[in-house]
Amino acid sequence: MRVLVAIAIALLSSSVDAAPGQVHRAPPRRPAVPAPPPLTKEAPDVTCPSPLGVGVNTKLMYCDVMTGRQPADGILIKLPSHRGPVTLTFDLHNRQTYSEEQVNANRAYARYTATVGVLTMDNTLISRAVVLNEFRKAADLVDRISGGAGPSGVKAVAPTGTEPITITIPEGEEEVSILGEKLTIERAEGTATFTAVGRPIAVISNVMIEYRPAPPIRKKR
Repeated sequence: MRVLVAIAIALLSSSVDAAPGQVHRAPPRRPAVPAPPPLTKEAPDVTCPSPLGVGVNTKLMYCDVMTGRQPADGILIKLPSHRGPVTLTFDLHNRQTYSEEQVNANRAYARYTATVGVLTMDNTLISRAVVLNEFRKAADLVDRISGGAGPSGVKAVAPTGTEPITITIPEGEEEVSILGEKLTIERAEGTATFTAVGRPIAVISNVMIEYRPAPPIRKKR
């Protein structure tokens, strides 16, 4: 037994002598992956070809959505430099021409269904959005719009009904357009559908975007 122990000690000593100064080092650490920038939520740069006006109560800007075939003719929403998709949100409303006389006579009923599209600038449809509501009385209006010629100083046309819309825009887009597609109005006397180019068929407000800012471009030395 003593002989075996002596041999083991000798072997251990020889292995240590064979690798003098050897130090066991931990494997190199992988470089840490930087965390993505936090999401930014803000009101984007919006070009509204046909502004309806500012709400008396909400103080929001309301913009008419016009029917059209070319994205350049729609409501243009500029997207800042970003990484990943952008989330676009807005409120979609129908348009009501308010008449106090019709409301008092119980002849103001209308059921509206407006369809709009969100498109890329090369005319690719990203998504559609629909707002449907019924109008009967003044309380069905979302807001009154300032700047009218009447005694109360508000316009006859006002937004009615609200549909919150959320649309995901692919990463590579720098600008999108909102264009009207069609409007169906149902009244006591019948139903009519409108698709002709250049007609206001809906209203949007409260446009916002949420995105991750793209990292700054490093200048080459």
